[in-house]
Amino acid sequence: MILSNTTTYRRYLKTGLTALLLAVAFLSFSQNTNSQDHQKTKTPDVPLVVTDDIAAGIKDYIDEQVEAGNGYFHLKTEDKDLSLNLVRVHTEYLANLGPREHFACVDLADKSGDVYDVDFFLTGDPGNMTVTRTTVHKLNGKPFYSWSQREDDTWITVPVEESSSKLLGVIEGRDHFTFQYQITLPEITDDAQIWIPLAQSDPFQKIDVVSIQSPVAHQVVKDHEFGNTSLYMELSPGHSGDIIELTYDVDRKEKEPYQDNTSPNDYLSADLLMPVNDRFTTLADSIIGDKINDNTLMQARALYDYLIDNMRYIKNEKYGTGDAVYACDALLGNCTEFHSFFISLARSAGIPARFAIGAAIPSERNAGGVNGYHCWAEFYAQDKWWPIDISEANKYTALSTYYFGRHPANRIEFSRGRDLEFEPGPKSGPIPFFAYPVLEVDGKTTPIKTFFQFTRKGI
Repeated sequence: MILSNTTTYRRYLKTGLTALLLAVAFLSFSQNTNSQDHQKTKTPDVPLVVTDDIAAGIKDYIDEQVEAGNGYFHLKTEDKDLSLNLVRVHTEYLANLGPREHFACVDLADKSGDVYDVDFFLTGDPGNMTVTRTTVHKLNGKPFYSWSQREDDTWITVPVEESSSKLLGVIEGRDHFTFQYQITLPEITDDAQIWIPLAQSDPFQKIDVVSIQSPVAHQVVKDHEFGNTSLYMELSPGHSGDIIELTYDVDRKEKEPYQDNTSPNDYLSADLLMPVNDRFTTLADSIIGDKINDNTLMQARALYDYLIDNMRYIKNEKYGTGDAVYACDALLGNCTEFHSFFISLARSAGIPARFAIGAAIPSERNAGGVNGYHCWAEFYAQDKWWPIDISEANKYTALSTYYFGRHPANRIEFSRGRDLEFEPGPKSGPIPFFAYPVLEVDGKTTPIKTFFQFTRKGI
């Protein structure tokens, strides 16, 4: 059954076919460090199923459909016949729902460039899984429905217009959770060094480092321009496949406009991928228009609204670089493109603006995987720094006013600023933004597997 719009989802709910997902499915990564040990059924004579099996099952299914579909995964909605290619499987949402019942969430890109987040329900055993139901959850990051956890720990879908702000990613007031930052080292063939962001307390988050598990001793190095800290370790080939894990206790408050001791003038100049030049000045002037005679707050809101209205949240082959020029040309990307573009526009218009990055903690559930990093921005007006989140406002337009001046409590910040320089630092140069670790083997940057998970505490 393929669902393509909100009306369809209402009808889908009324048919009684709403998926009931066991909350335990979302705890799949909360107690183990090796995915092969994560999820299993306890029913006798039913094979052990782990998340790698579910990932393999959905990939095999998509590969079969692509081969049969002349190079595309074909998905029919009520108004379109989509020709799609696999972008990624959301490993943080893979779930074993019960004996021979599984759930997978996958990003698929259409030939037009649109990206669909599709939920798949599967049955079967490892190596022999069948897709039983397919639903389109999001288009370019914008959801058609949200998931709501009930008191009996099952899950139901809720149409977006009936969803509370909590179901749309927002916890107001305060949030308290344990956050685990886990790294699996790849094969290391020579001497290596690794830099890992180390979250710090500030007026909006209290960070306690519960534990640091690593195969070697570490030292803390500092970025002197912005005050960020990093764990630094020296590794060798014998550390291939080892796990590094940081566990934090995080008590965070909702962020609203605030004052600090920084100078706004320090946030008017260009960064490597966030230029301040005539192109961005001309565009900013055209967006601000008659508001040039109004206050800075109104001018910043004009830039904010322009990006919401004109950019698309799409993770294509170039997303995640934080390149404002690319974002201006393509008008698409993820949170890094949205906020880099805004910062270049704002600074070019004389509005101080700055960048920060961390992770957004799911609001609709209380434990499980976290979908990678998330970044945001702040601008300076009326003697205060105003937090904004344009990419989330683009996804959830009902919350666009909220995200202009607020960041929810369910976040952790790893670092702030761009082009970070540590001593010692990577040979590759300044770190553009710092959410994931930087690993260099024999002086060359090497990909590394990183996974986040959380457990919410009672407040």
